[in-house]
Order: sequence, then C-alpha cells, then structure tokens
Amino acid sequence: MKYPTRIYYAESDKSLMWDRWRKGESLNSIARHFGRSHSSIQGILARSGGIRPPPRKRSARSLTLAEREEISRGVFAGLSVRSIAASLGRAPSTVCRELNRNGSLRRYRASTAEQNAWDRAHRPKTCKLVQNRALASLVAIKLRQLWSPDQIAGWLKSTYPNDERRQVSHETIYKSLFIQARGALKNELLQHLRKTRAMRRSRHKTLKGEGLGQITDAVSIRERPASVEDRALPGHWEGDLIFGTRDSQIATPVECFTRYVMLVKVDSKDTETVINALIKHSHKLPQELYQSLTWDRGSELADHKRFILATDIKVYFCDPQSPWQRGSNEYTNGLLRQYFPKGTDLSLHSQTKLNAVARQLNGRPRKTLNYRTPADCFNQCVATIH
Repeated sequence: MKYPTRIYYAESDKSLMWDRWRKGESLNSIARHFGRSHSSIQGILARSGGIRPPPRKRSARSLTLAEREEISRGVFAGLSVRSIAASLGRAPSTVCRELNRNGSLRRYRASTAEQNAWDRAHRPKTCKLVQNRALASLVAIKLRQLWSPDQIAGWLKSTYPNDERRQVSHETIYKSLFIQARGALKNELLQHLRKTRAMRRSRHKTLKGEGLGQITDAVSIRERPASVEDRALPGHWEGDLIFGTRDSQIATPVECFTRYVMLVKVDSKDTETVINALIKHSHKLPQELYQSLTWDRGSELADHKRFILATDIKVYFCDPQSPWQRGSNEYTNGLLRQYFPKGTDLSLHSQTKLNAVARQLNGRPRKTLNYRTPADCFNQCVATIH
C-alpha cells in the first residue's frame, strides 16, 4: 500500500503564505500558487490561529555558525580549547560548554551544533492568562457577555489603572482564543466573538457588494455639513438595513456622536413600509437629537421626500458602493451580527426583543468613547437638552 507523501514547506514558502494571507487572499488562492490543496495551507496557518508568528531572532551573544565552524576546524586540527577560544575572542568556558553540549571533542559537528542551539533556544513565554487564572476567568465572563477583546482590555485598564495584574491587552486575548495550545481560554468562547471564525482573517479581505437602487433627487453625502462628518455634535444618524432569510430585515439607525443604536422592526423592504417605520421611530426622539439621517443607496429609501416632510429631518445618501462613508453604522451592523447571524430569519424577533438587544449593545463600553457606554453618552445629551 502506498501512503501519501507528507508535504514540507520551506521557511521562504511559509513566509510567502503569510504575506498573501495578510493581504487578504483566500486559502484557495494561496493554495493554487503552490499547486496544493487549500487544506495543506490551512494546516500551516491554523497552528497559530491565522496570526503570523513573530520572527525568531538570534541573541547577539550567541555563537554564530561561522564561529562553530571555526571550533570544528580547531578540534580537527587538535588545538586546545584555550587556543580555539583565543582565535575567536571568546572565553574558554564558552567553547568548553559548546563542546560538552554537542558531542564533545570526538563528535562535534558545526551544522549539528547550530541546529541544536536553535532548537534549545525555542522557549515560548508563558501567556499572562495562563499565569493569572483569576484574570482569565474575568475575561471569559466578559466574553460570554458578548464584549469584544478590545472592550475588555479597555475596561480593565480604566477600572484597575494601578494594577497591571488585572490588565491584559486585546491582542493577548485574541491569541489565547485562536491559539488553543496556550491553554488560557476555552475554545468554546470563540462563539462569543463578533465573527465566530476559528482563524483570524486579514482586515484587507474584501467582500463583493450588491447592486444598489437608484434614488431620485438624492442629496449627496458630499453636501452634508462638516460638523456631521466630524461627529462633533449630537443629533446626526446613520442607517441601513441588515437582512436575513425569508425576506426579513431590521433597520439599524445609529447616532454618530454617541454611537447609540435603535433597532426598528421592518415587515418588508419596500419603501412605503420602511419609511413608515422610520417615521414612527423618529417620533420617539427629541428634534434636537434627530436632525439628519445618512443612508445607503438602497431602494428602500426611494420615498425619502415623504420622510423629510413628515419629520423635518434632512436625508443624505452615500456614494455608490461606499459603505465606509457611514462608518458608525457599518461597525454597529457588524456588532449586531452576534445577535442576528447571517442566514437566519429576522422576522422571528419581536420589537421587544430588538429593544433588549439595543439596550445590551448600548451598555457595552466603546473604545472610541474612552470606554464609556453609548447609553451614558446619549442620556447625557438628553439631560443637556432638558
């Protein structure tokens, strides 16, 4: 019986894999470059959870391969340890230890000694969350509450500013989740991340957009005042629909200054239904806190003029295929996918359930708000008005 040959990749090949992965290429694309299946590439990347391992560096005090070859030649020529050490400018004890570790005078080989030294030097540092189980337990609790690693790290730093034992970076949390060999956090906690993949993906990975509807008499986002763009004042919102199966959707308006979100149940994506729902939603807020709405170019807001007449709220539209122009809403929609995963029926959720999700999301600290919550910031704005 003939067994399949194990695939070995050179370090230069692995480096190229990581370069392509960082640029956002898919596993299949990288595999095609090497003429292999995507599973062989995934095996390399998955060992460190899609996180590129830091490059290993030799200590400046260590013997180099050239010095080990000089030792080997000296041993073959029958020179004493002191003579070899003097020619290298090293202490005799250094040469003596090198020989004792690698087969003594009779069996010393420079290439073997070099590889042995490289292998012995591989001593990974113990993860902080392994050393501090109380901190790991606290991180796990917050992950189960659907806090992101960045929110957890920021909250810990602001809550325990003078106690480094109760602080941990968001990168350490991510690595402890993606690299299970660390043994710090259980694999099951991955399901509580906003994106529940088992490996980190590059932030450069792109997704193809869908066609956008044509809006008549749309006012471009380029005509929006600079104060709105800078998020300098409250009262300006961004919105869109997130979609599910069975023609289901939820409207997700977000206040840009405070990042406060209000979820609106929408029974259909036709413009009449969506506009009616947004008008009803707008009446729940003071006029001072709802002055403009920036939306994608989806056809659901084709009847924007009726919304403007009913609410006296200005409406601006993003450029085609430019979702980053309503960045607060795009980011929030990503957070909402923790609660409403793609491929599920969103019509099953009542408005009461949507309100509960919005309260939970508005109660999570945000880095952009110096780890205050959107609810605190929004309530402060309401109190200022009154």
